Amino acid sequence: MMGVGAVKRDEKAMLLAGFAGLVAGTCGMAIGEFVAVCTQYEVELGQMKRDMNMTVGEEKDLEMGMEKRALPNPLQATLASAVSFSIGALVPLLSAAFIENYRNRVIVVVAMASLALVVFGRVVAQLGKTHKMKSCVRFLLGGWIAMAITFGLTKLLGAKALDNE
Repeated sequence: MMGVGAVKRDEKAMLLAGFAGLVAGTCGMAIGEFVAVCTQYEVELGQMKRDMNMTVGEEKDLEMGMEKRALPNPLQATLASAVSFSIGALVPLLSAAFIENYRNRVIVVVAMASLALVVFGRVVAQLGKTHKMKSCVRFLLGGWIAMAITFGLTKLLGAKALDNE
C-alpha cells in the first residue's frame, strides 16, 4: 500500500494494491516458511540419524517414534506464517478503506501498521519469553525501514515513469 500510495492518490487503487499485496505476501510468506522449515526438518532428522548411527530400518522407527516430536513442523509453521502475515496486512488495509483524503490515509496506514508491528513484537516476545521492549523496537524499526524503502523507491521510480508518459 505504501508503494501505490507513493505515486497514486486514488483510494480504490490503493485498496486494490493492498489486497493484492495481502494475497501475494501471504502466499510468499507461507511458501517461504514451508520450504525453510521442511529443509530444517530434513537437516535435523538427518543429523539425528547420523548421531545415532542408524540403519535404514531404524530410520523408520525414528521417523515414527518419540524423537520426531522435537522436530519442527512445516505445516504448523506455514499456517502460523500465513495467518500472522494476513492479520498484519489487514490492519492497514482495513484502516485505509475508510479514509478518502490521501495524506490522512497514508498517515493512518503508517500509524496502524506501526501499532500492529508493536503488538506482534510484544506477542513474539511473550511467546518466546524474551525482552519485550527490544522485540517491539526490532519489529517497529524493521517495519518502518520496509515502509520507507517501499515508499521512497516507488515514489522515485513512479515519478520518473509518470514523467515519461
